[in-house]
Amino acid sequence: MDYERAGAKRKLQLQELESLRLEAYENSRLYKEKVKAMHDKRIKRSEFQPGDLVLLYNSRMRLMPGKLRSRWDGPYRVEKVEPYGVFHLSHTSSFELMKVNGHCLKLFHLKIFLLEDPPTAED
Repeated sequence: MDYERAGAKRKLQLQELESLRLEAYENSRLYKEKVKAMHDKRIKRSEFQPGDLVLLYNSRMRLMPGKLRSRWDGPYRVEKVEPYGVFHLSHTSSFELMKVNGHCLKLFHLKIFLLEDPPTAED
């Protein structure tokens, strides 16, 4: 008689454990979906057109960077755009084309500052 009650109690415990495990899987799946949505929202999609000027990330500078040296080389001109984020670049001083991944690029902004002479006391 005690074996039957113990067996029934153990079956009930196993069923509860299984339901808790399934609930944990569901909560984990929901959490991962929320985190993925937040991550995807913060990703900056960079789309470059042929003729754009871009900077190329120099991954070798990561090993021994100078304190004030920039890790970005360029500017390079986008010559051709292929699917899946492949870009053909040419340096402004040469005609060789090189293939790079779009994750290593950022848009080159040329800022020109015109300096004026400060006003003098005579003005």
